[in-house]
Amino acid sequence: MKTQTELFRELPAIDELLREPEISQLSAEEGQSATADACRVVLARLRDEISAGHLDAERLRLALTGIHAAIRDELSRSLGYSLKAVINATGVVLHTNLGRAPLARSAIEHIRETADAYSNLEFDIESGDRGKRDVHVDRLFRKLLSREHAAAELTKRAGASVPSEFAEGGGTGVLARAAASVISTIVVNNNAAAVLLALNTLAEGGEVIVSRGELVEIGGSFRIPDVMTKSGATLREVGTTNRTRIADYERAINERTKLLLRVHRSNFEITGFTEQPDVRELGALAAKHKLPLMEDLGSGALFDLRTIGINNEPSVHDSLRVGVHVVTYSGDKLLGGPQAGLISGREDLVQKMRSNSLFRALRVDKLIYAALEATLLAYAKRDYEAVPALRMMQLSKAEITKRADIVTSRINSPKIRAELVDGESLIGGGSAPSAVLPTTLIALTSREMSANDLAARLRRSYPPIIARVEEGRVLLDLRTVFPAQDEVLRQVLAQVTA
Repeated sequence: MKTQTELFRELPAIDELLREPEISQLSAEEGQSATADACRVVLARLRDEISAGHLDAERLRLALTGIHAAIRDELSRSLGYSLKAVINATGVVLHTNLGRAPLARSAIEHIRETADAYSNLEFDIESGDRGKRDVHVDRLFRKLLSREHAAAELTKRAGASVPSEFAEGGGTGVLARAAASVISTIVVNNNAAAVLLALNTLAEGGEVIVSRGELVEIGGSFRIPDVMTKSGATLREVGTTNRTRIADYERAINERTKLLLRVHRSNFEITGFTEQPDVRELGALAAKHKLPLMEDLGSGALFDLRTIGINNEPSVHDSLRVGVHVVTYSGDKLLGGPQAGLISGREDLVQKMRSNSLFRALRVDKLIYAALEATLLAYAKRDYEAVPALRMMQLSKAEITKRADIVTSRINSPKIRAELVDGESLIGGGSAPSAVLPTTLIALTSREMSANDLAARLRRSYPPIIARVEEGRVLLDLRTVFPAQDEVLRQVLAQVTA
């Protein structure tokens, strides 16, 4: 038996490997530096195996016969993309870990058109002068959040006449003023940035009143109290965790108060013995004391979720309609666009935020504007099917069942059992936490592998398939699988279960 020292001596030097024809060809194709690095990694791996006692002379000989392939694989891995497409079979439409909302085809095309050439990002073609980058989407937000558009959407849903607060010359008080206000919108890089910019602009050096039950934490340890501290505003908590009344807000208002803040609890619910003021009440209180009212919606929908049975998720229209002056929300959640933080509200308040030096630090680039503009155009055309996240939410259980039946027809291994079971899809992304959508799941069980092992094998496939594991079964939900991916999924399942 050879000693470890003798085994180490059998490992080739890097220079030797680089002179071998197969590796020399790799070096010519991918570059000598990258190829040499791949050789170092493979040799280091073999040294570790020898040190750990996992390789004897015979096993080392076998390993060395495959060293060229190992170097090629390592080179491919090191020079390949780390960020890659996966098949989301979890049934979570806005899966934060999987990139949230997939982009519309038109958004991808618009990105390509503006990315591989120069664009008029900050150039006014008509005047020849410098322009502002946010004009490309502000015009669409003005249309989508206008009184007329909101009235049309409400009328379409209710099948009735235009509500009085939107009618020409109609409505009184807070509703009439809110409906008549000109709504402007600016874009920053995410909703946390939107909240930071709005608080810093409207309340730096003063107090912001917020309910204790709304001091939320979302993914990535983003906490409302922490971002408020960074903004330079002072938090003034009112009420209790489960019950806050309008009187609590009114008693807390003083000469240092600069803003009333409402935070939508988008990723959890408080049920039971609870109380929370209506947004209309807060709007009336803000108007009485001449204070701005801001709402952090988090998700922020422009699509009426009530049409798919989700009734407790307020839209941006709803908030602005009842007297909220500034609304912050995300671009890559219920809107179905790219990651962005959106601030919509009364034009004079939004203009102050646009003039804040923080706005430049938090602004987005041309690719985000291109994707956002294309997404908003789909809304303007009422082409909701063009927005993948909205299309997935609207899929019926019957449609999903039909596709699932076809996919499982390729699984004919006696070692794998595949059956269709009733289940529920989730919206995800911190949106509508209690809302579920009925679906049909493909449930996989193996006689030879645990559910976790089978799920790991699916993740290591090409492309990776991300599934759920529950009660000893691997669950696949086709709601979040694009129909064009069904055949790929069938092929991968056939290979993995063979």
